[in-house]
Amino acid sequence: MNYKDVAERIIELKKSDLKFREKLIENGKLGEGYNKEMAKIHNKNAKILNEIIDEIGYPTVEKVGKEASEAAWLIIQHSIEQPEFMKKCAELLEIAVRENKVDSINLAYLTDRIAVFEGKPQLYGTQFDWDENGEMNPNQFDDIVKVDQRRKAFGFNKLEEQTEIMKERVKNENQRPPKDFEERKRKYDNWRKSVGWIK
Repeated sequence: MNYKDVAERIIELKKSDLKFREKLIENGKLGEGYNKEMAKIHNKNAKILNEIIDEIGYPTVEKVGKEASEAAWLIIQHSIEQPEFMKKCAELLEIAVRENKVDSINLAYLTDRIAVFEGKPQLYGTQFDWDENGEMNPNQFDDIVKVDQRRKAFGFNKLEEQTEIMKERVKNENQRPPKDFEERKRKYDNWRKSVGWIK
């Protein structure tokens, strides 16, 4: 198995994802629901990465190098219409973290993302969205003191500080809150049902 070829392939997948994301930012369309073209890219990337993982296991730094390993994690984070794939990767990532083969921060982000899609409280406060007041805030979490303790263990800043950073980021990316929060929430819940995050 030539891991160098695999690494290059994973990096190319990430590039196609980020290139299209950049296009959405430029056109001020990043925050307007889940773009169909972007979904297509994410699903295609997930399918290819899943085949790679079935062949080589989780793409750790020692197998594919730092850049490709980080790229694999990004592809997994973005494969939001593939619950089974994301959960499978979270399990593999957990093993790789225990063996000190990947950055544990990646597991924190993926764990939170899965929790949010399943409608559960996140543990590390890494996932943000618009609230009913049109503000960018963390998705549901269990307890601010515990969240900040967990964040500290990972070397993260406090959740309050991260919230300010996220608010600045969405402003810089021309993202705007949804015009109709309830309508967006309804569509989001329908989408989660349709792809299998919730019943």
